[in-house]
Amino acid sequence: MRALRKGRALRSVANRTNRIGADDILLFCTFRNEAVRLPYFLEYYRKLGINHFFMVDNDSKDGGAAFILEQPDVSLWSTKAAYGDARYGMDWLTYLQGKYAPGHWALTVDVDEFFVYPFCDTRPISALADWLDASQVRSFGAMLLDMYPKGPVGQTAYVKGSDPFVIARWFDPGNYIMTKNKLLQNLWIQGGPRARTFFASKPKQAPALNKVPFVKWRKPYAYVSSTHMILPRGLNLVYDQQGGEKTSGILLHAKFLNTFGARVTEEALRGEHYQAGREYKSYADRHGADPDFWCQWSEQYINWRQLEILGLMSKGNWA
Repeated sequence: MRALRKGRALRSVANRTNRIGADDILLFCTFRNEAVRLPYFLEYYRKLGINHFFMVDNDSKDGGAAFILEQPDVSLWSTKAAYGDARYGMDWLTYLQGKYAPGHWALTVDVDEFFVYPFCDTRPISALADWLDASQVRSFGAMLLDMYPKGPVGQTAYVKGSDPFVIARWFDPGNYIMTKNKLLQNLWIQGGPRARTFFASKPKQAPALNKVPFVKWRKPYAYVSSTHMILPRGLNLVYDQQGGEKTSGILLHAKFLNTFGARVTEEALRGEHYQAGREYKSYADRHGADPDFWCQWSEQYINWRQLEILGLMSKGNWA
């Protein structure tokens, strides 16, 4: 009901949903002032096999919305409403998902998140969807993996349209903790470079890394907190409850580029993110806007198989 109310704040700029086929895989994303990231974002997901993009522009001023408007496989909505009041954009996306996604596999990501799943280098995302359908699985989990450069985040300029992981190609192979949310049954994962750099003295306040980004959508479904949790709660059971491994993926997180400093300053002042921008205020207060995450235990990213060997994702019984 909240999503239905908040959906009234959306203005349709380009509705191309009449081009969507019955088996098309959809992507949902909210963005604000992300013109530098959008070209590679679309390129990456087109190559993965996404058929149609649902984009919500939250009052961008950098020309990103104009770029999106030119894309024939994108439907665009805009709003000047407060991001925080819409549960950090999720109410807007839930409204669109309820209207357009039922019967489709829907991937919900931020513009700095890049979905990696088993065999993604050789199989399109439709192959994953087909296998999940055949296995009668309705949702697919992925851990957010923070990627970072070697040296201060701001030392290397990101070039618009380029692969961010040429620069931010390092990650923490360990240092993760998991607990179980008894109410909604989801895992709560924390750790990684942000936890050890910004939240070492208060680890329970570190950002959550658990996500349920890929879902075979039905109309009553709704995300509870970003894509960390979803209702009905059975969709949160994306892990093996018998001690084995269930097929899962990774969201490579390209947050830490040289654009990070300006974003920290802006979002700390806006206070529109979770708990009035507490995370961004921690970035600014603890290490400023140019942290250096690299350490002797940092691992250089190669491919999904490396992540499986490290135990960060699993192909499970998908052969």
